[in-house]
Amino acid sequence: MIPHDPEERRALIGEYLLGLLDERDATEVRQLIDEDEQAARMALDWERLFLELSDQVPAQAPSPALWPRIRQSLGLDEPRPGPLANWWNSLLTWRLTSAALAMALLVAVLMPLLRAPDIIGERYTVVLQQPGEAAKPGWVIQVSSDGTLTLDPLVADQVPDDHALQFWTLIDPADGPRSLGLVEAGQPLRLPAEQIGAVQAGQLFELTLEPAGGSPYNRPSGPVLYIGRAVLASAN
Repeated sequence: MIPHDPEERRALIGEYLLGLLDERDATEVRQLIDEDEQAARMALDWERLFLELSDQVPAQAPSPALWPRIRQSLGLDEPRPGPLANWWNSLLTWRLTSAALAMALLVAVLMPLLRAPDIIGERYTVVLQQPGEAAKPGWVIQVSSDGTLTLDPLVADQVPDDHALQFWTLIDPADGPRSLGLVEAGQPLRLPAEQIGAVQAGQLFELTLEPAGGSPYNRPSGPVLYIGRAVLASAN
């Protein structure tokens, strides 16, 4: 049952994003977020708060098993059975891995694979992950030293015909999010530097599910599908 009190509703949405609800309650909250703009904004506020908190988790050395896992998920290697396979496939393991740690590890191993550096300079990478307990990477952003941004899919999302994926960025919460346009599911996107503007470490990027044609407001109106922050990959 969805509570009518705004504070109770906000708390329930936070519990949903943390994966604390059973399937029945989670389904109700998910439907509420899809249909109610205020609930969607509450979910977005929680996601940003959780991401800021996860950014404070100290960096840790990646497990030796991470490299073959990432290569396999990208289709670069044939699956190799081994004693670590069941451990990495464990849902509990992924739930215990924070979004910030997952981002740091993925950046470290994906950078050499996805695109060779063009020229030496400041370059940024963002791993966009599903919010909440899933923490599953879906897209990778790279900003080259000349400011060009490329958005590459790691998954093939299924988007309803009456909806669209919209790309957003946020530097200062006081200024609000800025739309970078619509994205075709499963297809890479390349944007010029003049459209992106200056990128800085910690800058927020996200993909939201919006009505066909994009959000009717100058901010996201639908649920956040993928979210992540820019990480400095290389500099002069």
